[in-house]
Amino acid sequence: MDLGKYSAAGFDRGAPRWREILWVVVRCVFFDTPIPFPSKLKVRLLRAFGAKVGDGVVVRSHVNISFPWRLEVGDDVWIGDGVWILSLAKVSVGRNVCLSQKCYICTGSHDYRKETFDLITKPIVIHEGSWVAAGAFIGPGVSIGPGSVVAAGSVAMEDVLPNQLVRGNPAQPVRTLSTCG
Repeated sequence: MDLGKYSAAGFDRGAPRWREILWVVVRCVFFDTPIPFPSKLKVRLLRAFGAKVGDGVVVRSHVNISFPWRLEVGDDVWIGDGVWILSLAKVSVGRNVCLSQKCYICTGSHDYRKETFDLITKPIVIHEGSWVAAGAFIGPGVSIGPGSVVAAGSVAMEDVLPNQLVRGNPAQPVRTLSTCG
């Protein structure tokens, strides 16, 4: 690769530059901070920047969301301390999902085989009732099935079937989970 030839000219940021700059200021003051601002305030701010956010959403401290206008979050979702959501493409989080501390939801990567190191973006879907545990990584284009668990520190680069516990790097199925209710 030759990084001097890299260009993100074809990447659509999804909002005017002024809006993105304003979001960075809001993110730094209210989200990526140790100050425990109320979740209701953070949810209002996310909605003001175009995110679709349900009711009962908890957003903890040190959360980093790159482009909220590409984020959809269902009801009763927990977003833990230090969570990163790199939303270069759409991120959909179903209801009753827990994104634990310092997990990384990453919609972008690069084609290392090309000299131009092209940017690749793919949406991520985390279906209802799932848990992405602390320090887990969810890669571009991955879908986490309903009722699934991605264990702490795991790296999910492929889809996770419904009601599966996956663990490791790369994440591998450990067992099928029984459904609650």
